[in-house]
Amino acid sequence: MHIIILTTALSLALATVASAQEPPPAPPADWGPMSINLEDVPYPHPVSFMSFTLEGQDVRMAFMDVAPSGNTTGKSVILLHGMNFFGEAWTDTIEVLRKEGYRVVVPDQIGYGRSSKPILHYSISTHAANTKRLLDHLKIATTDIVTHSMGGMVASRFAASYPDAVGSLAMINQIGLTDARAARPWRDTAEVYKGALARDYAEIVKGMRAYYVNWKPEYMKYVKIHYGWTKSGDWPRMAMVRALQQQAIYADPVVYDWPRIKARTLVIGGEKDGPNFPEQARRVAETVQNGQLYLIPSIGHNPQFEAPDKLYPPLLRFLKGEDVGVKKSGT
Repeated sequence: MHIIILTTALSLALATVASAQEPPPAPPADWGPMSINLEDVPYPHPVSFMSFTLEGQDVRMAFMDVAPSGNTTGKSVILLHGMNFFGEAWTDTIEVLRKEGYRVVVPDQIGYGRSSKPILHYSISTHAANTKRLLDHLKIATTDIVTHSMGGMVASRFAASYPDAVGSLAMINQIGLTDARAARPWRDTAEVYKGALARDYAEIVKGMRAYYVNWKPEYMKYVKIHYGWTKSGDWPRMAMVRALQQQAIYADPVVYDWPRIKARTLVIGGEKDGPNFPEQARRVAETVQNGQLYLIPSIGHNPQFEAPDKLYPPLLRFLKGEDVGVKKSGT
């Protein structure tokens, strides 16, 4: 009898631990609205703004410009975020790079983070041009680039369009690895907006959970932010901006930019980012002119959160000029 009781108690304890490692089925009762401009989300360093006009609208692009700590390399690196994130999400990466002596520039693209949220025709080319605008504003002629997810699309267009501005390029779990137009037809923006507007806690959790092989409670931070937006009075505007960004990803593929990229390029990421990611990432590394591939086993879309100890060492070696990944034959 005692053995059965102990076994049952142990099973219950293990089940409790397991459930604690998955997102809760409903949002906590104290979660409320959050600003679509992230005024209520602390950034790790002071945020500055660059003002300009985009399609006749006055906008502000938020960015952090972080000095190196300790000895400087004299080099800069710009960090380009993904669609569901923003500059703050690079907090740990900023510290890793500045301790290595880099000046670290971290923008929020227009439509993201603390930057303006205008309703306009978004495109990958627009984001790439705004990135160049920021570097010119900061008088940075050449920089290394590290990206995540959609940021890899922006960097692909940037590196193809402004080759002299790129030192080394590292793309972490880039999306846009195929031309989506070949897989499905165009959807009307009103339809995409309707879907974005209906986004709820369950959909947010499903999307965020898919980023990781092993879920940790600290990942709920970004679920809370996205959920809070849906409770904001500004959610209709944010939902439209998200819909327009989704349309940009579909309508402005970067697969045709890769052959034009001359910079040393590292395609790196968690191999469990969908069943086709290793094959598709390998194609990117083989298509750019000077590419190499580094896959992190048993890790998903966000290795900077899920496995920083496996991501940062090869990333830093690459930025310092070492070859860390598999190069295409003949190079």
